[in-house]
Amino acid sequence: MGVRGLQGFVGSTCPQICTVVNIQELAEHHRTKYPGCTPTIVVDAMCCLRYWYTPESWVCGGQWREYFAALRDFVAAFTSAGIKLIFFFDGMVEPGKRDEWVKRRLKNNREISKIFHHIKSKRDEPGRNMFFIPSGLAIFTRFALKTLGQETFCSLQEADYEVASYGLQHNCIGILGEDTDYLIYDTCPYLSIGDLCLETLETIMLCREKLCESLGLHVADLPLLACLLGNDITPEGMFESFRYKCLSSYASVKENAGKKGNIILAVSDYISKVLHLHQGEKKIEEMLPLGPNKALFYKGVASYLLPGQISPWLVQKPKVIITDKQVASLNPESKQEVPMCIDPESKPEVPVCTNSESVQEVPMCTDPESKQEIPMCTDPESKQVPMCTVPESKQVPMCTVPESKQLPSEAEAPLNLEAFMCMHPEIKQEDTMDIEPEIKQVARMHHVHSESYLVYNIMSNGEIECSNTLEDELDQALPSQAFIYRPIRQRVYSLLLGDWKDGTSTGPVVKEWFVYPGNSLRHPDLVRPLQMTLQGGTPSLEVLWLSQDPAAQARRLDSLLACFNLSSSKEELQAIESPLRALCCLLIYLFVQVDTLSLEDLHAFIAQALCLQGKSTSQLMNLQLDYINSRAVQLGSLLVRGLTMLVLVNSACGFPWTTSEFMPWNVFDGKLFHQKYLQSEKGYAVEVLLEQNRSWLTKFHNLKAVVCKACSKESRRIVGRTHWNSHYTGRLGRQGSSSHRTGSTHGHPGQGQPWRDQGPGGRQYEHDQWRRY
Repeated sequence: MGVRGLQGFVGSTCPQICTVVNIQELAEHHRTKYPGCTPTIVVDAMCCLRYWYTPESWVCGGQWREYFAALRDFVAAFTSAGIKLIFFFDGMVEPGKRDEWVKRRLKNNREISKIFHHIKSKRDEPGRNMFFIPSGLAIFTRFALKTLGQETFCSLQEADYEVASYGLQHNCIGILGEDTDYLIYDTCPYLSIGDLCLETLETIMLCREKLCESLGLHVADLPLLACLLGNDITPEGMFESFRYKCLSSYASVKENAGKKGNIILAVSDYISKVLHLHQGEKKIEEMLPLGPNKALFYKGVASYLLPGQISPWLVQKPKVIITDKQVASLNPESKQEVPMCIDPESKPEVPVCTNSESVQEVPMCTDPESKQEIPMCTDPESKQVPMCTVPESKQVPMCTVPESKQLPSEAEAPLNLEAFMCMHPEIKQEDTMDIEPEIKQVARMHHVHSESYLVYNIMSNGEIECSNTLEDELDQALPSQAFIYRPIRQRVYSLLLGDWKDGTSTGPVVKEWFVYPGNSLRHPDLVRPLQMTLQGGTPSLEVLWLSQDPAAQARRLDSLLACFNLSSSKEELQAIESPLRALCCLLIYLFVQVDTLSLEDLHAFIAQALCLQGKSTSQLMNLQLDYINSRAVQLGSLLVRGLTMLVLVNSACGFPWTTSEFMPWNVFDGKLFHQKYLQSEKGYAVEVLLEQNRSWLTKFHNLKAVVCKACSKESRRIVGRTHWNSHYTGRLGRQGSSSHRTGSTHGHPGQGQPWRDQGPGGRQYEHDQWRRY
């Protein structure tokens, strides 16, 4: 979200800080200045998703082939100009920013309600003005970029901090994103993704030095300004009265700046004329109404300090000696005040480059899909830090991942983070999950390199989240994906955290922040692991992740199938060719779980997967739909969320399948599925669904037979909708207890609803957890 009001202020009141630049020219200048160093741009990928998703259709579940082609064109434009791209994705939501995350998710719920109202009233695709990012877009973008040979990282803390750190420490020519926080960080130039013209590589550069000139501030003052205005750490209301006090005494109000713009000018004026006057003489809390928010304020200011940086506004006393890999630990409460400041104008230039020819040997890890070696993230624990040789006096620590053996607790958001934790030792929290260090490190490595999904989050602090899905809160027939896939996640928890015996009073509990209709998100759902039925017992993570024994691969596959409760269908699934095997696994699980899925739905899912194999990107792009069906919209998103569960299970089980098997551009297309759904709903013959392609007909019946046979083992008979009136009486609504199954309960007598937490403090569910509250 960035700094409140700053984006509008820059556009309306300070347009002089925006300069049109040609990125190719910036790269040429960089090559001249630093011979042998590849010009590099660090990309905040989460800011770019809307820019990258160019397909016209977005509501049907995603046009993944078109999206992949758009990513390929984006990468090619920079590669042809000799520019290297480094991509960062958010790896977790920090506890201190959970409230902001919840606020945005609830806002998204309101937007989704409007989308479904439009679909049901207009029966057409909502316009781009209602655009909502397809489910799983961020997750699958990581894998798409890796497939395209790009270096892709997943953050261990707030992604913008790691992006800014990487940009500064690797002397990047810019940060490509859309977040005003990049105007606050003292790092490399900030380039706008929203204004990028891919054909010419021209965009807008936003200059923080010119911003300071306009506001009468120093670059080192910007973190203070950001916190007083409000950001993701300091709520906007925290200093509201202070801002209005500044505005009431501000004598240079500008008519064209608007109320928010004049507040920014007034607060800046107060900083430059009042706070600067007493800087070094008084503590900041003596000059600002911090009250009980003092620690949060310090945390907010320090969150913008990159490795090696300090703030003049944190009056500090060194507590330890600075070493090559540490910054001084600072105590703002000390009676011996030592004001410290880095002059932003005297910052030495450090020719740090990312050219592989001029760096030390970089540790490598192997991508489980391509088997291609990729550079490991710079990790201080590995003692191998790739960096160009620079004079010792100017050497910059090159770690993009702060060294820690636990994730930040609520009060441990990334500050200058070693310093802040010395300032506030009382807020330190131990790691909540007891995991072997070697296993934890493997999970960490896969997380950082975007090779896994949620595994490290589960193992490190037992907390995960899932954003909004296109689900109609007024449709009572389909359970939310959060509940449908919960038994899978519970079995993964058992795999990662150890078996959980039902009925005991202690053990691991995972906090799930999953968005679903009726969930206020005031608290997480507390979810316990669910034991798997696996012949020979549950294998250890050492076997699944580290063993080179040939038998270990079979154990990995057995574990994957057990997570979906499909061990009995192993032979049938192994006989299916890639990439349809993983999809078939998912369809079996879905149809066992959800009684309101019909034979027509199964036909549509299978037909679109087969027809997709023979479609070009342009054919999919030109596909036209008669109308949009709200149920088909939900089913498309439901399937894509299932594909993300396959990513989770596959990575937790040690990658028994290659990730290409469940990448959506290989098995799913939103418009194509929608077309097959509409045809199947009208009663079209299978031959019509398959576009009269006889070679697909045999595959279709084989896949259908595998799904139906596996479902019959669970006493689930898939029938057409014409049979629903008699066969599904009372079973369609969420109020009906049979509209959703929890999976097979054999081996778990009396298990009941396995996702319910019966421990103290857990959310108490209604008897029917599918009810729309």
